[in-house]
Amino acid sequence: MRYLKAFARFWFDFLVGEDWRIAAGVVAVLGAGGLLVSADALPETLLVLLVAAAIVLVVVASVLRSAPALRRAPARRPPP
Repeated sequence: MRYLKAFARFWFDFLVGEDWRIAAGVVAVLGAGGLLVSADALPETLLVLLVAAAIVLVVVASVLRSAPALRRAPARRPPP
């Protein structure tokens, strides 16, 4: 049981990592893409491009969201 727990913790840490919003966004985009595939709503080529663009947008939005926090971080001064 200990190994199963460690295995699950590794994969959670690997997939979610620092920002759970990216993982949730990617899951939502892939889920929406899967629904569109099953409904046969769009041509496959267009769907692949839309899903890829949406994943890129999720990552860019996460970076832009954290950018103000990076600018507010105090600058480190070298020791005297």
